[in-house]
Amino acid sequence: MNPDTIKSLIEQGLPGARADVRGDDGVHFEATVVSDAFAGKLPLARHRMVYATLGERMGGEIHALALKTLTPTEHASATPGQA
Repeated sequence: MNPDTIKSLIEQGLPGARADVRGDDGVHFEATVVSDAFAGKLPLARHRMVYATLGERMGGEIHALALKTLTPTEHASATPGQA
């Protein structure tokens, strides 16, 4: 498993989402996912939405995935100077 594959799976599973995935060892990854679909949802629900895009790969090919899930507005607020 590699970051590009995970990015593609997340973006295909959450239409309109943007994902930035990092990980060097092939089993532990970090991802920031920005999606309008997260609006009004608690962090646990957001994480479940992302995990659903990865299916059985979670706990198998992907041993660990640290997630940061944001709406576009939250992302813009978290990254000054970018809109």
